[in-house]
Amino acid sequence: MTLLATDKNIVVVGLGTTGISCARYLTRKGIPFSVMDSRTNPPGLAELNDINPMVDVVLGRFDREILENATEIWLSPGVPLAHPDIAAVSDRVPVRGDVDVFSKEVQAPMIAITGSNGKSTVTTLVGEMARACGVKVAVGGNLGIPVLDLLAEDVDLYVVELSSFQLETTEKLGATAATILNVSQDHMDRYLSMVAYHLAKLRIFFGCQHLILNKQDSLAQPPIMQGVEVSWFSLGNPEPGQFGLLEDDDGRIWLGKGVDRLFAVDELLVKGQHNWANCLASLALAEAAGLEQKVCLDTLRQFRGLPHRCEMVREVNAVSYINDSKATNVGATLAALEGMGPVAQGKLLLIAGGQGKGQDFTPLFAGMERWVDTLVVLGEAAGTLRDGAGGLMPVHQVNTLQEAVAVAADLAQPGDTVLLSPACASFDMFAGYQARGDAYKQWVEAL
Repeated sequence: MTLLATDKNIVVVGLGTTGISCARYLTRKGIPFSVMDSRTNPPGLAELNDINPMVDVVLGRFDREILENATEIWLSPGVPLAHPDIAAVSDRVPVRGDVDVFSKEVQAPMIAITGSNGKSTVTTLVGEMARACGVKVAVGGNLGIPVLDLLAEDVDLYVVELSSFQLETTEKLGATAATILNVSQDHMDRYLSMVAYHLAKLRIFFGCQHLILNKQDSLAQPPIMQGVEVSWFSLGNPEPGQFGLLEDDDGRIWLGKGVDRLFAVDELLVKGQHNWANCLASLALAEAAGLEQKVCLDTLRQFRGLPHRCEMVREVNAVSYINDSKATNVGATLAALEGMGPVAQGKLLLIAGGQGKGQDFTPLFAGMERWVDTLVVLGEAAGTLRDGAGGLMPVHQVNTLQEAVAVAADLAQPGDTVLLSPACASFDMFAGYQARGDAYKQWVEAL
């Protein structure tokens, strides 16, 4: 193709899913660029050759001289800003991410969602609400399609899930409405402190018109809210005009707005209090986007949740097996325990473990003590989990997920629930949380 005359010298760093989407975008625009990856055989290499075989590629290292001579560095979210080669040039060369580029070009309203837990569920749910309302919606970001691949002239609404990694390199998102669902410790192998992680999350509110805030999580609330519209959701009684839970005279719990009952939680196909919060946040975001509430409530009624997120696998010998492999941090597993614990009929058996990512498991042990009857641990963090929970409940350490399922099945009695909610990353044993969840489902089906 013919490249446009330009003084830009963009270096795309990282050749994974995001880097490939940047390559597609730049090629489509006719803007010259080069690519750099510290891996000798990154996954997107063949695809890059199909997109633009003329691009210069540096593999196996980050070339400091090339970075210093760039007009812009487009950084993939998997590469931290603190990487020595990036940090050495970032005071002279602008460092951007794909979300920052997207935010400058997007023309339609944008709903933006982040949080330590629940963001994929809420993103998917709001997207389904918009589609049910007849809105031409594009859904993606950290979930599914990279944001630059979403750009299209005929889109009426963008619904994007954003990670803290993506937000680090985003200057001013400018969302129509945005939320931080919750903040709990995660990615402590990347961030120097919880404060740094928190500050990255808060960037989602930069330039936002309407804030959707969790009343029960102060870390999910920005320090300054003047000059913007604010809506709240919580698992408590809602304030006038806000979203929360209502209880009727018969003790039945409802999703509500102000004094109005909207939907009885026992009619939801997704279970647990954490999913009640996800539904309330979704309704608040949908309202901010101007979506019709009745259609959104009908969508809630049919929503079955996401694979690997408190997903019912099957019942065997009256024992329920739940797949929550997407719980890759302590906060996610705590949310599952606090959501499933109160509604579990019998005992709760938890399978946990994997790569701990430098997390502090102390809060998880408190949740385990309250809700878990038996713990089965595996993976790199097995010893830490075993030692921390050993005095609180019976703990069984195993070597494989297949063995974990077998041990849990032997221990469970009719009416019990076996929950895979690892609180850890999966990469010590699997290609990702999806592969871990699929393996769990395979072994459960084989019982």
